[in-house]
Amino acid sequence: MNKEPSWDVYRSFAAVLQQGSLSAASRSLGMTQPSIARHIDALEQSIGAKLFVRSQRGLSATDRALALRPHAEALLAAAEALRRSAEGAPEMPEGPVRITASQAVGTHHLPAILTSLRRKQPGLHFELALTDDLDDLLQRQADIAIRMAQPEQKSLVAKSVGAVRLGFHAHRSYLERRGAPDRLEDLREHDLIGFDVETPFTRAGMRHLPGIERSMFALRVDDAAAQFEAIRAAFGIGICQTAIARTDDSICRVLVEAFDLPLPVWIVMHEDLRNAIRYRTTFDALVKAFSTITELS
Repeated sequence: MNKEPSWDVYRSFAAVLQQGSLSAASRSLGMTQPSIARHIDALEQSIGAKLFVRSQRGLSATDRALALRPHAEALLAAAEALRRSAEGAPEMPEGPVRITASQAVGTHHLPAILTSLRRKQPGLHFELALTDDLDDLLQRQADIAIRMAQPEQKSLVAKSVGAVRLGFHAHRSYLERRGAPDRLEDLREHDLIGFDVETPFTRAGMRHLPGIERSMFALRVDDAAAQFEAIRAAFGIGICQTAIARTDDSICRVLVEAFDLPLPVWIVMHEDLRNAIRYRTTFDALVKAFSTITELS
C-alpha cells in the first residue's frame, strides 16, 4: 500500500460494499456518484488491487474487497459509536459536595436550592456545615462556601452574587399590641431578640446600632433560625434578612430608615475543584440561585 487513504475513502468503500452500487452508496452518504467513484479508484491504486467488478446487477466485490469487509465495517461501527457519544448526554455530575454556610442561609435558603438541584442532578448528594465561622477552604473543611465577606485567599475561586439586606422585623400582632418604634431609641421600650455570644460578626453589626446594647435583649439566642421563629411567635423585635421575612406576610419591617444593612454574598470554592463537574455544577447552581435571592433583597 502506498499513501494512506483518508477516512472518507474507507467510508465510501464500506458504503459500496453494503449498497452494491455507486448510486446507492452516494445516496446513503449524501455524496455525488463521481466522488464515490474517485474514492474507490484511489483505494484500488493505494492497495494495488481491484476491489469491484461491474456486472448487470451493479458492482460485485472481489475476493480482496471481501477480505477487507470486516475491517471496513468495524470502522463504520466505531464512527457511529463516536457520533452517538458526541451527540449524547455529557458527563453527569456524581458524588458528595460539602457546603458550608451561615445558619440563616443554610436553614432558609439552601434546602429549596439543593432540592431543585438534586432533582436535576440525582447523582449529587450534599453535606452541610452550618456555622457562622468561616471554614478555611484551603484546609478542605468544605468544598464550597457561601460567605458574607469577600475571601482573601488567592487560591480560591470566588463569585460575588450581590447582597442580602438585614433589617428589624416584628410580627403584626406584636406591633398591634406594643406599637411600632419610630426611632432606634424607642427600642428600649420593646422586647428585643438578639445574640447571646458576641462574635466579630455581631460586633460589626452593633456598630450600626448606636445606643443598642446586648443587655437590652429580652431573648438571647445565637441560632438565626430560632431568632426568626421568635419573631414569628410575636415575642418581640429582631433582626433578620428581608428576603426571609418576606416569606411570611404577618412579618413587618420596622425602622427601615434607621437600620438597613447590606451583606455581600460570595460563592467560593478552591481553584483545584473548578474542573471537577460535581463541584462546578453545584457552584454554578448556587451562583444562579443566590443571584435571584439578592436581586429581591
